[in-house]
Amino acid sequence: MFTTRFEAWVRRNAERFMSRLASLPVTPNQITVVGTSIAFLAAILVAAGQLLAAGIVLAFGGTFDILDGALARSTRRSYPYGAFLDSTLDRYAEGAVYLGLAVYFAGQPGPYQRWLILATVAALAGSFLVSYVRARAQSLGFTCETGLFARPERVVLTVVGLILGGLWLDGVVVILAVLTNITALQRIREVWLQGRAQRLAREREAQDSKAVKGGQPAKP
Repeated sequence: MFTTRFEAWVRRNAERFMSRLASLPVTPNQITVVGTSIAFLAAILVAAGQLLAAGIVLAFGGTFDILDGALARSTRRSYPYGAFLDSTLDRYAEGAVYLGLAVYFAGQPGPYQRWLILATVAALAGSFLVSYVRARAQSLGFTCETGLFARPERVVLTVVGLILGGLWLDGVVVILAVLTNITALQRIREVWLQGRAQRLAREREAQDSKAVKGGQPAKP
């Protein structure tokens, strides 16, 4: 993921910054809600055709997605519900932006209007699947970190598309539609490989146990 190192650098500096502001009467959950509200504002601007303003607002709102976690870690107020709320509101924020894009494309003339709306819906489904597959896999004890387009990449590309507008935005939506679903498939494959490895390990253990009971040496 091309933003991983940059994101890690931003998070480290955000934690240093928030540690100095830890005395402020602000909770991580409040920052999460504010960030989601800003994303909803960006979605409204997208639907209204104010793409440049929407891109700037969405980029600004994205900083809150980093600051809430930084504040939680720096003040040692990180707990499961905060992570749950953050992840849930992220889905709302992302869905709102895609809905704004669908409304925007619906009001645009041209022969590709329906295809762009379809691409927006596909990008929305792919984005939600990327997050769902990871959450479901981790709940079952699997590791699921691979994939081309996690949320930071999606946000960055969406901001770029909104700021540039025109055909650039059309291309960004198509890229999101394709790469988000590829990312979901990558993660499904990653979990399948881990599941297969676990199954084969259990089968080998069962064969070794049967061999020992039968008085035969276990196979190396």
